[in-house]
Amino acid sequence: MPLRAIIVDDEFNARENLKLLIHEHCPELTIVGLAESAKQAKELISSKKPELVFLDISMPVEDGFSLLNSFKERNFSVVFTTAYNEYAFKAFKADAVDYLEKPICIDDLKKAVAKVIKYHSNNTVNNSTVDYNNLSENIQLSKQLDKISVPTKNGYLIIDNKDIVNLEASDNYTMIHLIDGSRHLSSKNIKVYEENLDNTIFFRSHKSHIINVEYHLREFSRSEGNVAIMTNGKYIPISRRKMPFFMNRINCF
Repeated sequence: MPLRAIIVDDEFNARENLKLLIHEHCPELTIVGLAESAKQAKELISSKKPELVFLDISMPVEDGFSLLNSFKERNFSVVFTTAYNEYAFKAFKADAVDYLEKPICIDDLKKAVAKVIKYHSNNTVNNSTVDYNNLSENIQLSKQLDKISVPTKNGYLIIDNKDIVNLEASDNYTMIHLIDGSRHLSSKNIKVYEENLDNTIFFRSHKSHIINVEYHLREFSRSEGNVAIMTNGKYIPISRRKMPFFMNRINCF
């Protein structure tokens, strides 16, 4: 009998893409629910009793680590789905926690599922006692992402950091502006990008803006009202609260 599985990811396209991959390539699993938040995931886990949870790490309000920490006992296996690079996940490997790096490779998905099937066929669940809060902090310190992935209706768009000029909040979404003039809308909010982008390259200049100071900051102008002028000609405001941090940052160049 196939194992019951749920997918937890705040990106609609990411959920649907993974669901499609599982339907086409992993007959050992049956998807019994999709969740776009930790809150929904807890309800699904309680009602559907899945044996496997595909879990995104970076989600608004409550992330994947916090979700797992909310369970005193965990009777399901976890496969993380994430945009973090491989080196940041040595800690996961040490604790036998599976992960899939976005965009998800079919072969990697099959291997992860096979590992979970093996656990359950031996009547064991990967329920190691991991301090996810500490693990999250370690990953934040170790990650050095040089790309981001943005889910689309057809898969994922992979974007190099150096091609991103700025990111702009649009309600609960984020518009990503590239140096070639193109724009791409992500359903992740700007806070998620602030937490996960390399802060040696990007700077949160305003509640609605993140700028690429490493590659695309052309000029800072007080006469224009404290704005960063980017290589694509955009004028991005620097908030009063962020100004001392910004000045310290550009004085380091």
